[in-house]
Amino acid sequence: MRFDENADLDTSNIDDLRGSGGGGGGALGGRVALGGGGLGIVGLLLFFVLSSLGGGGGTSGGFAPPGGLSGLPAGQSADNTQIAQSCRTGADANSDLDCEVTAVVNSLDGYWSDAFARAGQTYTAPRTNFFSGQVSTNGCGGATSDVGPFYCPADSEVYIDLTFFQELEQRFGAEGGPFARAYVIAHEYGHHIQNLLGTNGRVRAGDSGPTSGSVRLELQADCYAGVWGNHATTTPTATGRPLITDVTDADVAAALDTASRIGDDYIQSNLGGGRVDQSRFTHGSSAQREKWFTTGYRTGDPARCDTFGTNSLG
Repeated sequence: MRFDENADLDTSNIDDLRGSGGGGGGALGGRVALGGGGLGIVGLLLFFVLSSLGGGGGTSGGFAPPGGLSGLPAGQSADNTQIAQSCRTGADANSDLDCEVTAVVNSLDGYWSDAFARAGQTYTAPRTNFFSGQVSTNGCGGATSDVGPFYCPADSEVYIDLTFFQELEQRFGAEGGPFARAYVIAHEYGHHIQNLLGTNGRVRAGDSGPTSGSVRLELQADCYAGVWGNHATTTPTATGRPLITDVTDADVAAALDTASRIGDDYIQSNLGGGRVDQSRFTHGSSAQREKWFTTGYRTGDPARCDTFGTNSLG
């Protein structure tokens, strides 16, 4: 995946919280600071894994209500000066991770704004927060990097410690790459779309199991990520032309590889105790995650992502 080097980037929806007083901890290394669960790509899975290894505590659920995550010290404030100065064009996105994620956010906002407009609805863009180690959200309490990237429905914001991408490659064995990283961000945006449409209300806190509402919600977010991927090279942003110039078959394969590494069954068997317990599924199996991303990518149609209306999740 490459970005148009002459396209302008917009950092106005990015808040850089790194080094602002919310740092500390470390990705996947300490205790899990959650009492609910984020709408995240791997959050609850990692909670179960780390708990089984003696690294966490608390109760878990697939939805993060206000105060649902354990509180962490406040005092964070965004300092966007550096990212605003560094991330100006697509050329920056091709060489710098901060700018790459900024460009993906720009593209996602462009696609979903157009999609909502075509449906006669109003799209409100989420804010995306970069943090390091731990973060205090505005609506879901606090969380550490252990929960992975997550979306807080209460404040309509995405939170990500960018070191997670390194963890995906080093600990999960994912192939990685720009489009695989974009899939992670697009998945969290999928949760924002669900929040705007009220789909979250169909899931009960603590819901789990292979056909649970939690699994259906996560698979739908994967499908929405695939839908965006289908349109990524044709979606214009503020410049009036697409920000992403090409997505190759190898890019799609890398995204599917990432999806396979963050299925419930893969994480339980490879990072947990080795036993797969479907009753604790909250995100879907590797095969299901690949299936629903592929459904969205091949069709480019959000209407084909109705995981709540089918008995065939894969």
